[in-house]
Amino acid sequence: MAQVESFLLDHTKVKAPYVRLAGTEQHEKGSKLQKYDLRFLQPNEDAMPTSAVHTLEHLLATYMRDELEGIVDISPMGCRTGFYMIIWDEHRPKEIAAALTKVLEKVIVTEHIPAVSALECGNYRDHSLFSAQEYAKQVVEAGLSDDPFRSKEAVVK
Repeated sequence: MAQVESFLLDHTKVKAPYVRLAGTEQHEKGSKLQKYDLRFLQPNEDAMPTSAVHTLEHLLATYMRDELEGIVDISPMGCRTGFYMIIWDEHRPKEIAAALTKVLEKVIVTEHIPAVSALECGNYRDHSLFSAQEYAKQVVEAGLSDDPFRSKEAVVK
């Protein structure tokens, strides 16, 4: 059976919110992809409602691409505690945490959710800007760490 990196993570030991490099893949021609765990909430203690996750997905998909080049995808985690981001080339967790903090600060004051019509979205009725902003505030106020175990309390503010 295949090994899934996120299933190997001890979810009882991490301290959210954090940004964690979950893996790097290198193509035989040299291209590299990185997968990041953008964890907003403490696993097994809290979860975002789908309308907040959905709205954050739209906002992160747009605003993170304004901050970082090479983003392939940002997808919600099934457990609804955060997102996965796939990006080309090598980046440092501190760089990703700084960009995400800047984006969440933008989410807090945004007045518009991109792509929320039946034409642009497969479930356009299931959004909550208010909830997305509340979770963004929670993460910004706590401070994003680039160390999921907070062994050195490396928090980006």
